[in-house]
Amino acid sequence: MTGLLAAATSAADKRVALRAGLASGQIQRWPGAFNPLVAKLIQELGFEGVYVSGAVVSAELALPDIGLTTLTEVTARGQQIARVTDLPVLIDADTGFGEPMNAARTVTLLEDAGLAGCHIEDQVNPKRCGHLDGKAVVPVDEMVRRLRAAVSARRDPNFVVCARTDARGTDGLDAAIDRAKAYADAGADLIFTEALADASEFAKFRAAVTIPLLANMTEFGKSELLSAPVLADLGYNAVIYPVTTLRLAMFAVERGLREIAATGTQSGLVDEMQHRARLYELLDYQQYNDFDSGIFNFTVSERSERTISTARFAHDGAERQRGGGVSELNDD
Repeated sequence: MTGLLAAATSAADKRVALRAGLASGQIQRWPGAFNPLVAKLIQELGFEGVYVSGAVVSAELALPDIGLTTLTEVTARGQQIARVTDLPVLIDADTGFGEPMNAARTVTLLEDAGLAGCHIEDQVNPKRCGHLDGKAVVPVDEMVRRLRAAVSARRDPNFVVCARTDARGTDGLDAAIDRAKAYADAGADLIFTEALADASEFAKFRAAVTIPLLANMTEFGKSELLSAPVLADLGYNAVIYPVTTLRLAMFAVERGLREIAATGTQSGLVDEMQHRARLYELLDYQQYNDFDSGIFNFTVSERSERTISTARFAHDGAERQRGGGVSELNDD
């Protein structure tokens, strides 16, 4: 049964694995999972971790990524995803959902939900998507208080607190580097600089900051899409693909719906679908069947059950007609 209804690996061990991966010298690739099933596929295909994007959680709720989701909604989605995979899961915690005390509570809830780490950013509330214009960042000392609160709240010292800075887009690269150093001094385990432009900026950031770095390879944004080997050569420890799987899925869904709307049938799309057999394989149907058969191996006589039910119904009806109470019928 281990690993069937939930991951076989404990949350504590996943956090150890996350820290070990960041220190391994091998870049950690964390595709975004927009639901638990995608997380299972990410694990099956050999990635090192799973990422849960705040933009994706918002999009699933048909909301823009402008700080409308709540801590409860984000934590619940993170827990559903972390539950099914043996890989460590890093989740986007936006600005910590409020003041420093809120950031502290955020960490405790994400820990309880089985997440391996989170990132907290230095935008003002309400935040914006990191690749949109018009962002604003809080003063450095305010973000430092957020981070210190988050770090002090964790009970498992291996829970990774990642600091994200959006200052590259508002104040320039040098200001972002200065902030990253201050955030590292405040206790951040990992630095995520949003919206770096190209390889030269990624390299400059790596040369200036000594703790592990995370790169964001999101499509249609402000960053050049660099491969994992290139990022590894630049010295980056991890890379996320936050919205990739959702974009792939939604493109396919829209195309399919347009086909059905135009032709009245999905028959021309069948070859583009995941087969039912493959879905069942990913869901471990056979293991569930084996487990169920091994435990629920008794049979109930349909005839005797029907006889008992009919007798009880007739007996109770007669009692009601006589004005008496309904008595228990002995099943022996």
